[in-house]
Amino acid sequence: MSGRASDNGHHPQPSSPEEPSMIQRRTFVRLLGGGMVTATGAGSLALWSLSPEFPAEAVEIWRGPGSEPDVRKRAIAYAATAPNPHNRQPWMVDLRTPDTITLYCDVERLLPQTDPFGRQILIGHGAFLELMVMALAEQNVRAEVTLWPEGELPRTLAQWSRRPIARLRLMPGAQPDPLFAQVLSRHTPKMRFDITRPVTAQTLQQVVAAGAAVDVTSRGTVDMALVQPLRKLCLDAARVELLTPATVMESLRLMRVGPDEILKYRDGISINSRAARVFSALGQFDRGRPPAADSPAFKQALQMFDDYSSTAMGFVWLGTARNGRTDQVQAGRAYVRQQLQATALGLGVHPMSQALQEFPEMAVPYAAAHRSLLDVAAPRGAEDPTLQMMCRIGYPVASVQATPRRPLVQFIIGSAAA
Repeated sequence: MSGRASDNGHHPQPSSPEEPSMIQRRTFVRLLGGGMVTATGAGSLALWSLSPEFPAEAVEIWRGPGSEPDVRKRAIAYAATAPNPHNRQPWMVDLRTPDTITLYCDVERLLPQTDPFGRQILIGHGAFLELMVMALAEQNVRAEVTLWPEGELPRTLAQWSRRPIARLRLMPGAQPDPLFAQVLSRHTPKMRFDITRPVTAQTLQQVVAAGAAVDVTSRGTVDMALVQPLRKLCLDAARVELLTPATVMESLRLMRVGPDEILKYRDGISINSRAARVFSALGQFDRGRPPAADSPAFKQALQMFDDYSSTAMGFVWLGTARNGRTDQVQAGRAYVRQQLQATALGLGVHPMSQALQEFPEMAVPYAAAHRSLLDVAAPRGAEDPTLQMMCRIGYPVASVQATPRRPLVQFIIGSAAA
């Protein structure tokens, strides 16, 4: 799952603002309808009264389903907080059959450049499925899960159709899961980690154990002799993604800058910083072409990845013996449990998924990741061992924001507002 400012956190950010001219400042104030500027001296821009918080409506789902009486809709509301690549939220659910939930992929929300085989998208579906099962259990409802009731989705994205990923038959009686208490607190930390605070081996093992599942292997390290080369691998892979026009443009097109765009879409890569909003309003934040390697925008994006990579205080990873569609879904179920356990421990788990992306330009880091963490060659097909997730771990330096989510009705097939 890509670690971008979805719940995954790897995306190019705009460059830091250089001092706007007096004309630019007046233009910006006009565009924002009088946003306040406080200046100290004729040529400085000291403070813009622009809150970096996401609009409350965009993150309302993180307050829970409230008084929603429908057991299934309540479960879906919790499941919609699941981590997923680029925050595409590619889930569709059909509730038209009583006591049943059928989960589909919204094929309009794929990532053909960074996720050309749909592997990361299905990991996101696994996370959604796991949270849904947990939310049902919290209501004393047991879910009998059948994966691929009409057959697996093919490897080629162009051949994907509305074929169910999972069908859940609901019946009374289930044991609540202790990790459910962390669902609405689980956020992906897209920020530096505290390098003065090491992660203990005991804490690491608790996170690793939470990711162990049927057909999913969970491992990790806090040994700096192993962490250092993995830090470098993450930065090298990020550089490849940023220098590949098709992949960086996929991220740029999904950027939502400022409260108006964030509220309009409530998906993708939400950016609400003062700098980004200033530059976007002035027309200086170009999302129509990839940044040149010598541009300030490219340098700042790479610096962001350097901040992420260099502050990793350990890594955890998930592998499977095969790379079939079921393996990918199961990896997603294991991954969200790993994040929930980390949340309970006050720890951050942040995917660094660039090296696991399967576009051709990433071949060298992709092979290196598999050699380093699974001691296998890069997989060539569904029968080969595969590294499904690689995440940095550490203690965030600040509180972690919830990521915008679309309204509940937009996930439900047949809903009037979908």
